[in-house]
Amino acid sequence: MAGNGLWRTKSVEQSIADTDEPDTKLRRNLSTWDLTVFGVAVVIGAGIFTLTARTAGDLTGPAVALAFVLAAIACGLAALCYAEFASTVPVAGSAYTFSYATFGEFLAWIIGWDLVLELAVGAAAVSKGWSTYLNTVLGYLFGFDANEQTVTRVDLGFATADWGALLLVVVLATLLTLGTKLSSRFSMVITGIKVAIVLFVVVLGLFYVKAANYSPFIPPSKPAEDGGAGSGVEQSLFSALLGVEGSSFGAFGLLAGASLVFFAFIGFDIVATTAEETKNPQKSVPRGILGSLSIVTVLYVAVALVLVGMVSYTELASGTKADGTEDTKTLATAFSLNGVDWAAQIISVGALAGLTTVVMVLMLGQTRVLFAMSRDGLLPRKLAQSSSRGTPARATILVAVLVGAAATFFDAGQLEEMVNVGTLFAFILVSAGVIVLRKTRPDLKRAFRVPWVPVLPIIAIAACLWLMLNLTVLTWLRFLAWMALGVIVYFVYSRKRSLLGQAAEREKEKK
Repeated sequence: MAGNGLWRTKSVEQSIADTDEPDTKLRRNLSTWDLTVFGVAVVIGAGIFTLTARTAGDLTGPAVALAFVLAAIACGLAALCYAEFASTVPVAGSAYTFSYATFGEFLAWIIGWDLVLELAVGAAAVSKGWSTYLNTVLGYLFGFDANEQTVTRVDLGFATADWGALLLVVVLATLLTLGTKLSSRFSMVITGIKVAIVLFVVVLGLFYVKAANYSPFIPPSKPAEDGGAGSGVEQSLFSALLGVEGSSFGAFGLLAGASLVFFAFIGFDIVATTAEETKNPQKSVPRGILGSLSIVTVLYVAVALVLVGMVSYTELASGTKADGTEDTKTLATAFSLNGVDWAAQIISVGALAGLTTVVMVLMLGQTRVLFAMSRDGLLPRKLAQSSSRGTPARATILVAVLVGAAATFFDAGQLEEMVNVGTLFAFILVSAGVIVLRKTRPDLKRAFRVPWVPVLPIIAIAACLWLMLNLTVLTWLRFLAWMALGVIVYFVYSRKRSLLGQAAEREKEKK
């Protein structure tokens, strides 16, 4: 332990030693292949099946493929930093654990609290997308028009409950409690189906691409008064700072779109949360992170180009259904508009399966963060107790309750942006942490090293901050409110119960 009070750090050696505690020990049985599958499983999902069409229709036009490239660059830079940290500190908790070893307890708590927001809300947001596709599949099976009717949501009077999303969360929480290796095998099968569907979309979609749909590639900016997205707190923070209203299309729309589709890449960092359950984390974790990110970037850009080539971006704009619910366009929409309904049905079933693994791995990452924070005493220690199957069962149940509530009652669009701001903040701290740990602990063995330190981590920080600036003002206000709540919880509860703090007090009493 080093430092006092808010800035006391937990040594890398102590973090690794804690992984051998009998009551909180996790089973090491994951391979490089398992981690790559987890990464691809969680990343391929919302971006391709739900976000791509909506972003093209509402914000970027055909330039949605470029938005994916911009987001991928920021993610790639951060991924290098995650890979170095995960190979150096192979402990559950990801950015939380890394921050504890570099910036001290208070910032570690802040980033852990931030990850609770990122992963729980992310799982809830994707659950909403899963429910949308479930409604589409049910429409095919029972003969009703899914574009006009939503049967997976029930109006309770005071709120609308999404029973489809809730059902998914309950089933996946049960699966995660039964074992991580079992979850990996399930994920592997579903991911194979999902990748096959994506390749099917690209190949079949090429036959319906029309060159005219790519023009204009970056549509002219659309003011808010003309129906464009973004005015007041709904516009991006960057456009608000420059005094320019509206974030639809044009340069501001492209940047806002990149910040939104960034949500589609969330997941590679979750590979780092499973380091403690990996057989050879020093080699497997960096390979899993970088390998999964490379695969999905290529697939995302290919699908985005095909999608906007099949139909005009104007036909992908969001709207409202006859029953008053949101009409969110999806990947299947492009095939339906081209009269290829059988393909749309296959895509909807594939998306239903694909989004399942996204939610599962997001919940897996969330439970590992809670597990790590609880093991350090910053949250109730009982949450860190592992079951006879070597899984944090209590933390999993708590996550299921939180995610289930958010998925059942909150709007998907608001959830997605909240995830993005939280994730980008985590990326910034991890990137800065690489610089700090290189200076404070140059002696540590690093199986993977980020090249060109500190230049590359600084570029990663700048890229992530740039994307954060292009999220809406309202998203920033919600994020700051969540962080303020986290600070209160830390000083009221966590600081007093920190095991590191209690050890420091005992040392003082001995003296």
